Amino acid sequence: MGKAIGIGGIFFKFKDEKAMRNWYKEALSLNPNDYGVLFAFNGNSNPRGYLQLGTFPENSDYFGDGNQQAMINFRVEGIESLLVHLQTMGTVICDNIETYEYGKFVHILDPEGNRIELWEPVDTSFDEGTRQEMR
Repeated sequence: MGKAIGIGGIFFKFKDEKAMRNWYKEALSLNPNDYGVLFAFNGNSNPRGYLQLGTFPENSDYFGDGNQQAMINFRVEGIESLLVHLQTMGTVICDNIETYEYGKFVHILDPEGNRIELWEPVDTSFDEGTRQEMR
């Protein structure tokens, strides 16, 4: 029987998708292609990477603007230095870094006002036997 084993993509509508691909490259050091950004994970690597599909109630304010129906979470390294870089670009930083057992989180807005979550993970907290319930 077939089953879902991960997320194949998360999609946004943009007024100027080429400019947005360039912004993601410059701001977050992602490597865009003609369709967006492709991520590859090796499930057998150590440490193993995890990607969360989050489900939220329709009245959640976690995405910021109530009209935003989706939000992407980017795994990052060096979250503090990344925020310094983003601030020099004039990026809106929505809140302060919050630290949990499973990583650090902060929210930013892209140039078109989409709220984005940045996550510096502690992947070992998700390994079998040490899995913790997330917020």
